[in-house]
Amino acid sequence: MKTQTTATGPPVYTGPAWRSNDWPGGPPPTSALHRLLRWMARHRRLLAALLLCLAAAIAVQQLTPTKPPTTAVMVASRDLPAGHALSDGNLVASHVSPGMVPDGALRPDSPWAGRQVSGPLRRGEVVTDASLLGSGLLIGAAPGSQAVPLRLSDPSTLGLLRQGQLVTVVLSSSIGLDGPTTNEVLAESVPVLWTPALAQSTGLLPAQENEGILVVAATAEQAVKLAGAISRGKVFLILLN
Repeated sequence: MKTQTTATGPPVYTGPAWRSNDWPGGPPPTSALHRLLRWMARHRRLLAALLLCLAAAIAVQQLTPTKPPTTAVMVASRDLPAGHALSDGNLVASHVSPGMVPDGALRPDSPWAGRQVSGPLRRGEVVTDASLLGSGLLIGAAPGSQAVPLRLSDPSTLGLLRQGQLVTVVLSSSIGLDGPTTNEVLAESVPVLWTPALAQSTGLLPAQENEGILVVAATAEQAVKLAGAISRGKVFLILLN
């Protein structure tokens, strides 16, 4: 401790090194830093507990995984049959990973009420524009594909068809009543887009008019051959595996 003796009074403090016992009458005046250090010394247990809590909170924050980003899409709230006309409660919003959202997925603000589903939907399945009847029938088809309606000579064949079934369309015709019959392949391996099983009371065609009707996807060349084929003979299908 550095002191300087005066003739008329006690020693005068002249340096930073000091102890309370060295100063007559108590500790000398100190700076704010000295007061802070003394306070920390008196409350060291409290400070240790606070630092421990802070360290634990930081560790928990670092170890807790961040919530991944999601996108809201519409999914089926229950199993829905093909041709079902959508109404309130049939679809619900669900949050999925952006990488799992298919192209054309319906969003909460998409207009879908009253639309018909083009095929059966499972509960929880994401609904896309391809899931609805209408312009979405040709989604995913080869560029230039056209939707062509056909009327079959044997309507009972339609009971064997499902959406996406590949068929070969054959035209059977003859000259006169007893003339030889010829079979012509109009289109090979064309997918079925729509059948009467997908139509209900709100379907594409009235029930009395859609007997024997189906819609297939065809190229421009095939579409010309398929158009009005029933007027040139009998139209049959070969179902392909």
